[in-house]
Amino acid sequence: MQIELPDREFGGYIFDLDGTLIHSMPVHYRAWDAALQRAGIGGTLDEDLFYSLGGMPTPLVAVKLGEHYGITVDGDEVAHYKEELYLDLMSSVELITPVVDFAREVAQTKPVAIATGGAAEVALPTIEAVGLSDLFQIVVTPADVGNGRGKPAPDMFLEAAKRIDVAPVECVVFEDAVPGFEGALAAGMVIVKVPSRSF
Repeated sequence: MQIELPDREFGGYIFDLDGTLIHSMPVHYRAWDAALQRAGIGGTLDEDLFYSLGGMPTPLVAVKLGEHYGITVDGDEVAHYKEELYLDLMSSVELITPVVDFAREVAQTKPVAIATGGAAEVALPTIEAVGLSDLFQIVVTPADVGNGRGKPAPDMFLEAAKRIDVAPVECVVFEDAVPGFEGALAAGMVIVKVPSRSF
């Protein structure tokens, strides 16, 4: 995996979870595919479409996928079923070692946080299961911002910066998907792109 690491120090380091710290996107895809087939898309979920929505809140992803396939879905219901499927498959999730190693290194001297579009009831058990709960005490999800807006809105990144007590302009964000890039840039932060699909 080739990652262009920042060429300077930052005051704070914010990491996306899925596809950035952990190689979980294929597992999420399997769960989404099963959930959407159950909802009636009439075929296999388009993988490129799935990846294009990375980082968005789970219920919103369900609605957008339904719209793409011309079906009306209950976003919360489909998301809940998808998350149950994901938790059953979670044991196959692996760390993205170069990013985790870098996070452990910078965490010795700088504050770190996670900003994930995933629901807390899925993200937190995942972080614990892969052994990252000691490294990341600060985890921000859409539920942690007053309006519940996930990526591509900047709200979660701004909340993470607030919790680590670092000005947004002094933060760098590690991300793997367009909604996350857009949200971090809107927050005034520098981005590092993680090519999760080539892991």
